[in-house]
Amino acid sequence: MPQLLEGKTALILGVANKWSLAYAIAQAFRREGAALLLTYQGERLKGPVEELGGELGAARVFECDVTKDEHIEKLPGVIREHGRLDAMIHSVAFANREDLSRPFIETPRAGYLLAQDVSAYSMVAVARATAPLMTAGGSMTTLTYLGSTRVVPNYNVMGVAKAALEAAVRYLANDLGPSNIRVNAISAGPVKTASARAVKDLSTLLEKAPERAPLRRNCEPAEVADTAVFLASDLGRGVTGNIIFVDAGLQLLGL
Repeated sequence: MPQLLEGKTALILGVANKWSLAYAIAQAFRREGAALLLTYQGERLKGPVEELGGELGAARVFECDVTKDEHIEKLPGVIREHGRLDAMIHSVAFANREDLSRPFIETPRAGYLLAQDVSAYSMVAVARATAPLMTAGGSMTTLTYLGSTRVVPNYNVMGVAKAALEAAVRYLANDLGPSNIRVNAISAGPVKTASARAVKDLSTLLEKAPERAPLRRNCEPAEVADTAVFLASDLGRGVTGNIIFVDAGLQLLGL
């Protein structure tokens, strides 16, 4: 059986550890034959991500702090060393822990802007930097969550940031469509990742979801990863501007 991403090069932002969704996506992309370019943010993550990159056989591991314009401006130069770009995975989000737990109405200006900058604007900035490298068309995929359209306890400012991210996906899909670049988001269900632990009472969500989800279980990182493979492959060539739910059906429920 041919590998779905054979001959393609993928940039994946957001690999932090073996529990991150970006890592699961990187594993699946490698399985399907893609060459991987991985980024890390800051010296603290350099060693761990380089180690993971080595295990995955990544072609390159380099620093990219999405809050710094100079880092994003360097992306094209690094990528060009490996030829054209075919896929970009944006798995980056951040909000202050205290802004997640406090009522949304109490969100300070600085916390609001930080969440928007890292979680939503970075998608726009990275898309602008990488689109010219997708000379044969390509796919851009980001990760979102149901808290963008429903009120989820303790998600607060991140839910608003994810709403902005999803709107950005639609506008980017329209802007980049003439270049045959597709832009989509995957809305994953609750998954126990390092970043998700910042959400208070995540364990309760993980315990309750199997009782209510139509599939009667939580979603798995590998399911999110396989959906990312579909979107990046030729099988997803007609899909753009969409929010694809991979959450065992939780988004269907009213209560």
